[in-house]
Amino acid sequence: MESNKNFVVGIFNDEDVLLHAVEGIRGKGVKIQEVFSPFPVHGLDEVLGYKRSRLPIAAFLFGMTGTSLALLMQIWMLGYDWPMIIGGKDHASLPPFIPVTFELTVLLAAFGMVITFFIVSDMKPYKWPRQFDLRSTDDKHVMAIDLADNKLSKDEIGQILKDNGASEVNEKNF
Repeated sequence: MESNKNFVVGIFNDEDVLLHAVEGIRGKGVKIQEVFSPFPVHGLDEVLGYKRSRLPIAAFLFGMTGTSLALLMQIWMLGYDWPMIIGGKDHASLPPFIPVTFELTVLLAAFGMVITFFIVSDMKPYKWPRQFDLRSTDDKHVMAIDLADNKLSKDEIGQILKDNGASEVNEKNF
């Protein structure tokens, strides 16, 4: 378990100032731990250097698993395990299988994406999230910088934050 993590926290009032500050701070070689915002800021993930999410790939794989399981289940049950001739149709006719196949595809894709998101985001029911500033859920943008990941001192990072438009600079220990 992590203990004694020291962060410098910059509070920003405007998203445009935040976007320019991220560029300026990263340009000075400071590694930003995370930026918290009360609403989505267009272009923030590109400025922070985040890669495209692989969650759609996981959704496709879970969906294909649902499709395969649905077809396998229906073909096995209606074609081999308990075959019944209904209206002179084949035992394993695909058109009647479409609704169940669609529903199981959507179900497994949705549940798989949610579970994958929780695992990747480290969101456990017993883990309490770090709250750098309560105003990040209301009207302020919060930038957290881990002091252990940077070579500059706390005061130097604080000055860089102020120079780039931070209205407040605080220190937070976890």
